[in-house]
Amino acid sequence: MSHDDPMTPRRSPLHDPTAPGGFVGKHWPGSLMERMGMEVIAHSASLTEITMPVDGNRQSAGILHGGATGALVETAASFAAQLHARDVHGADDGFAVGTELSVSHLESVDSGSVTARARAVRLGRGQTVHLVEVVDDNGRLIATGRVTNRVLRRRRG
Repeated sequence: MSHDDPMTPRRSPLHDPTAPGGFVGKHWPGSLMERMGMEVIAHSASLTEITMPVDGNRQSAGILHGGATGALVETAASFAAQLHARDVHGADDGFAVGTELSVSHLESVDSGSVTARARAVRLGRGQTVHLVEVVDDNGRLIATGRVTNRVLRRRRG
C-alpha cells in the first residue's frame, strides 16, 4: 500500500507502523485524527476503541463540539470496518467507505477525554454496521451513534 492511502499509517518517532497489533498506537500525520488528538486504543472488526481529548475539540460554549463527537464516532466504526474489509478482500484490496452516520448527543463534557467504543452488529461481505457509545473519563455515556460502511474491493488496472 502507498502512503497516500489514508488507512496506511506513516512512521512517526513514537510508533512503528510495522509492529503487530493492528492500528493500536499508530499515527497518521496530517490527518483529522492527528489534528483532533485521536488515538486508537483497541482495534478489531468487532470492537474498536478510540480516545480523544476534549481540550482542542470544544465549541464556543466550552463543551465538547458535537461535530468532534461525530468525527470520533465515524472514525471508530470506520477503523473497525476497514479491518473487516481487509479480512474479506485481502490486505491490499479490501477497503471500507462510510455511507451513513447518526449521532445522538446525550450529555455535555468540558474536560478530560472521551472514548468511542464501536461494536459490530453486522459484518457482511458488502457492508458493516457498528453501534458506537461515547463515554467520558468517568464512564458516563455522552453520545451514541450508528455507522454503516460499504465493504469494497480495489479495482486493479
